[in-house]
Amino acid sequence: MKALLRLFGSTLGRKYLMAGSGAVLVLFVIGHLVGNLQFFLPPEAINRYGHFLQSNLELLWPVRLILLGLVTLHIFTAFQLWAENRAARPVAYASPAPAYGSTLASRTMLVSGLVVAAFIVFHLLHYTLKVEAVNGSAVPFHQLKEPGTGHPDVYAMMVAGFSVWYVALFYLIGVGLLCWHLSHGIGAMLQSLGLRNPTYTPLVTKAAKVIAVFLFVGYAGLPVSVLLLGHGKAYLAEVVAHNAKAVAAATDGKEAGK
Repeated sequence: MKALLRLFGSTLGRKYLMAGSGAVLVLFVIGHLVGNLQFFLPPEAINRYGHFLQSNLELLWPVRLILLGLVTLHIFTAFQLWAENRAARPVAYASPAPAYGSTLASRTMLVSGLVVAAFIVFHLLHYTLKVEAVNGSAVPFHQLKEPGTGHPDVYAMMVAGFSVWYVALFYLIGVGLLCWHLSHGIGAMLQSLGLRNPTYTPLVTKAAKVIAVFLFVGYAGLPVSVLLLGHGKAYLAEVVAHNAKAVAAATDGKEAGK
């Protein structure tokens, strides 16, 4: 605990905390994409994946809480470092030109980070907590059950969610800004951790941009495939029809038993 307080007490320590939390979050973003890309396989694949996670809540919730803590730590240390930089130079440079070596991504890190944080909150309300008031779908998510097993149908929920144009648009904006943030953040993270030097800095810069583009294409492919190409909509219609029949049969059974 004392070591953590010492880290918070110094600028260098806060940079380490922000970089370290960012590194773990980058790994999560990559892993999350790998899981989500199962959406392009038969529905059973991502439904098995979702059921596995939901069946291990004793592991899932600690991971969620750790990730939430890391996001909070990342934002908190970012604000502290930003405030320190502002205090160190309360008067702006006389020249309107950007500082040497800076990029648009580096100059908008705080803004893009805040929008990404808002997107994360929405994403959790949308697919994790399944708050009907924010999903915009005509089909309540809690009614979407996999026909063969009766488990929550993750595939159908993703199709229903991304069929709403403004939800898909906000998702694209959110992942776009996330990847924009990472295009600079990955290099800055390695520099803060002392893993970057002039010899391979150009390679790191290019690699960060390639990773950011790869992540954007992967994540953006989900809503685009549904909204523009109709991916999974036939399956969604089958699930809705099957669940409607099941509800009707259960209702008839109750009426007959009276």
